[in-house]
Amino acid sequence: MRRSDDAHPDSMGISDLDGFLTGVACGADLIPEKEWLDHALGDADEAPDPIAHIARKMLQEIQAQLEKGQPIEPVLWESREGGVIAMDWCEGFMDAVKMRPERWDAFVQTDEGSKLMLPILVHMIDDEGNSAMGIPQGELDATLDTATEALSTIVPAIYRHIRMVTPN
Repeated sequence: MRRSDDAHPDSMGISDLDGFLTGVACGADLIPEKEWLDHALGDADEAPDPIAHIARKMLQEIQAQLEKGQPIEPVLWESREGGVIAMDWCEGFMDAVKMRPERWDAFVQTDEGSKLMLPILVHMIDDEGNSAMGIPQGELDATLDTATEALSTIVPAIYRHIRMVTPN
């Protein structure tokens, strides 16, 4: 029996993986399965078959939700105090963006694209805990809470916008 300890050291955690697969599903370009599996699992050839199967199934479920225009339910961490932490999910989403940056840049350059990506981008925090967008520390927690609440609805809007507006 394989355990999570058997996972490749470069494999993503569940929240990162959910965000990553959501980004893969939203993107304008089809990313070959081997490429996204390698990115998500460290090395798809070394990943246990059940893990790769779960990742494939997660992507299919996310795609189905987005195609129906339904709000998504991101897999997020919960703090000991009961707060929700979306940073890993957003970092996973941005990992997918980085796989095809030229296409995502075209989307973010639009007024609508920049507005839709904002709740994800505000979660980018440096190693010292500072906002990559320059949000003051005193405003950061409230901003992150508001941004986290928006994720379930902005992601389907990103998906629709990329498919309807972003040039191929």
